Amino acid sequence: MIFKNCTFYNEFFEKEFGDIEIENEKIKQIGIIEGEGKDMSGLILIPGFIDIHIHGCAGGDASDASEQSLDKISGELARHGVTSFCPTSMTLSHEKLMKICRTISSYKSEGSKIAGINLEGPFIAMSKKGAQNGDYVREGTVKEFDELWQAADGKIKLITIAPEAFDSDDFIENVSQKCTVSVGHSNANATQCKKAIDCGARHATHLFNAMTAMTHREAGIAGTMLDDERVMCELICDGGHICPTVLRNAFDMLGEDRAVVISDSMRGAGLGSGEFELGGQQVFVRDGGKYAVLEDGTIAASITNIHKEFKNLISFGIDFKTALKACTINPARAIKEDSKIGSIQKGKCADLVFLDENLDIKEVYIDGILA
Repeated sequence: MIFKNCTFYNEFFEKEFGDIEIENEKIKQIGIIEGEGKDMSGLILIPGFIDIHIHGCAGGDASDASEQSLDKISGELARHGVTSFCPTSMTLSHEKLMKICRTISSYKSEGSKIAGINLEGPFIAMSKKGAQNGDYVREGTVKEFDELWQAADGKIKLITIAPEAFDSDDFIENVSQKCTVSVGHSNANATQCKKAIDCGARHATHLFNAMTAMTHREAGIAGTMLDDERVMCELICDGGHICPTVLRNAFDMLGEDRAVVISDSMRGAGLGSGEFELGGQQVFVRDGGKYAVLEDGTIAASITNIHKEFKNLISFGIDFKTALKACTINPARAIKEDSKIGSIQKGKCADLVFLDENLDIKEVYIDGILA
C-alpha cells in the first residue's frame, strides 16, 4: 500500500510532504514513490498515539483479567487513534495481579496493540494511596516482582512504587534492570526521591497527583522529578487533574523530550455519567465532570483519551511539536519500545493517524491495516 501526497511529521517531528509505502506491517519507504496509491491530500499524518498508563474505558478494565474487557479497551482506543497501550493494574492481591499479568501477556489484540503491562502499585504509600485499595498496599520485594514478571512472560514495562514506604534501594536497583521504575503514590521528600533516582528510578507517575508537592522550601517529588533530566514525567492533560497554567509551566521545564501524556482513564471513559467499579471500589462520573471520583470526592481516575488530551494541549498553548512528541515518541521511549513505535520512520510499525485541519481523526492504521 502507498499513501500518496501526505503532509506528515517525520522521525524528527518536522513537517514534510511525500509518499509513504507500507509493506508487511512496517513502513517500507518514505519519499516520492512511483506507482498508484491512496491520495491523502488535505489531511495531516501523525504517528499513532501511545497510552502507557490506562486502566480501562468503554466498560472494560485491565484489572478484570478478562479478554472481553481487553477487547473493549483495545477497540475503543483504536477509534481514538491510540495504536499502542499498556493495560494498567491497580493495587490488588498477589493472586489477582498474577492472573492479570497472565491474561494480558497472552492476549491477542485486534485493535490497539498491547505494548506491555503497567503495574500501578501495590508497593505504594498508604498516605498517598488515592483511589487505590488500602487493603492491598504492602512493602515491595524483588521476590514478588519476579513472580509477577514470570507470570507476565517478561512483558511488564512499568511499575509504580513509593520509595520511602519500604527499604527500596535494592528493589529499585534490581527491578530497573527489567522495567522502568516510576515514583508515585508516594510521600517521599526531595532527598528520598533523589535517592530513588540515583538507584535507577526514571519515571514519575501522574505528576503532581498523589505525590508530595513542590513548595518554595521543599522540592518534594514533583519538583525533584521536574528538575532531573534523567526522569520522564507523566501528565494527565484533561484540564482537571492539572490546571492549564501548571501544565504550561511543567512543559516549559520538561521540554520536548521528557513529558509523557497519559490518560489514566477508567472503565467509565466514553460512557458518560454513571457509577462504576475501579480496583474493587465504587467510583462515580458526575454530569459534566472532568474525571471520576470516590464517594468522598477523591479523584479516582480520568475519563479522557490521548487524542482529546492532544487537542487540549494545543488549546492550552503547548506548541504542536512538543504536544505530539509527548503523545507518541516520548511514551514509547519511557517503556523502551521506541525502536518499533512512536514515530513515522522507515522500518517502524505502520501505526498511522490521519487528521483533518481541525485535528479530528479521519483514519487510523495499526500495522498498516485500517482500524
